[in-house]
Amino acid sequence: MKILIAYDGSNCSEAALDDLQRAGLPDEAEALIVSVAEAWLPPPPKNETLSEYAKDLQTHQQPFKAYQTGAKAVTEAETLALHAQKRLLHNFPKWKIEAEATFGSPAWEILSRAADYKPDLIVAGSHGRSTINRLLLGSISQKILTEASCSVRVARGKVEVDPVPVRIVIGFDGSQGSIAAIEAVASRNWREQSEVKLIAATDPVTPSAIGRFIPPISHLVDEVNESEREWIEKIAAPYLELLNKARLQAKLHMHAGSPKQILIEEAEMWHADAIFVGANSYGSRFERFLLGSVSSAVAARAHCSVEVVRKLKNDQKNN
Repeated sequence: MKILIAYDGSNCSEAALDDLQRAGLPDEAEALIVSVAEAWLPPPPKNETLSEYAKDLQTHQQPFKAYQTGAKAVTEAETLALHAQKRLLHNFPKWKIEAEATFGSPAWEILSRAADYKPDLIVAGSHGRSTINRLLLGSISQKILTEASCSVRVARGKVEVDPVPVRIVIGFDGSQGSIAAIEAVASRNWREQSEVKLIAATDPVTPSAIGRFIPPISHLVDEVNESEREWIEKIAAPYLELLNKARLQAKLHMHAGSPKQILIEEAEMWHADAIFVGANSYGSRFERFLLGSVSSAVAARAHCSVEVVRKLKNDQKNN
C-alpha cells in the first residue's frame, strides 16, 4: 500500500499522524510525507537540490528579499517533513517512509505529487495553519478531496491514541462507491473486536394528507417502503458477511432521512473513529452518494475522520 501524507506542522496534521494508528493500515507499507511552503520562487537549477537552492537564495541581498523569505519557508517545510517522518517511523517501524518539501500552492503541489507517486491513499488534516481553518473544512483539504484520483482520508485524530477497538461507520446505498468503501474496510488490518455500522439512509414514501385516509393508498405506501427495506437487507447481506469474515463485528442499520445528516449524527452518538463513504454511485438506486453532496458534506461536518474511497482503475494501478 502506498500512502501520501500532507503535513504542515499544524495541530490537525499532528493529530492526523496519530489517527493513522486507528486506520487499519498494514504493518508494512510505503509512505511519502510532503510539506509545502506557501512561497513562490523560480524553479531550482536542474543539478541543485531544493536544500542547496534554498541556502543559495538566503545568501542573496536586495532586491531578492522576497526570495530570502521564501527560501526560509522551504527550509522550515523540510524540517517539518523530517519531523513527521521521525514520528511516523516510531508508530510504524516497518514502513518505508520518505519525506520531502516543495513550494507553491499546497493543494496543487500535493495533487501534482500524487499524480507522480500514484498513492492508494492521501491523508490530510481537516484544517491547515492558515486563517482558512475557521471554515468547517479547510480549502486545501477540500480541494484535495474533490480532485484527487485516489482515496482521501480527512483525518481528525486524537493526539493520544487509546488502545481500544475501533468503531467504523460505512455509508451504504448499494452503489459501486459504497461497495468500494466496504471492500476497503474489509481489506484493512483492524484491532480485535473492532465494530462496523453499515448505515443505509432511506427516504420513505409518505402519502399525502388525503391519501392517509384512503386505505388502498396507505397500504400501497407501506408495501413500497417495506419493499425498499427488504431490498437493502438483501443486497447488504453478502457485504456484512465479507466484513464479518474480516473479523469485524458488522451490523446493518437503516434510518429514514438525509444520508448527510444520518451518517454524521450516528457517528457522533456512537463515538465512531471514522466514517467511510464512496466517492460516487454508478447505477445507484438512490443516487445520493455523490461527491459534492454526501461525501463532501460528511467530510466537512463530521466530528471524526472521514475516508472517501475511490477505486483505482486498472490503468491507474499499472502506470
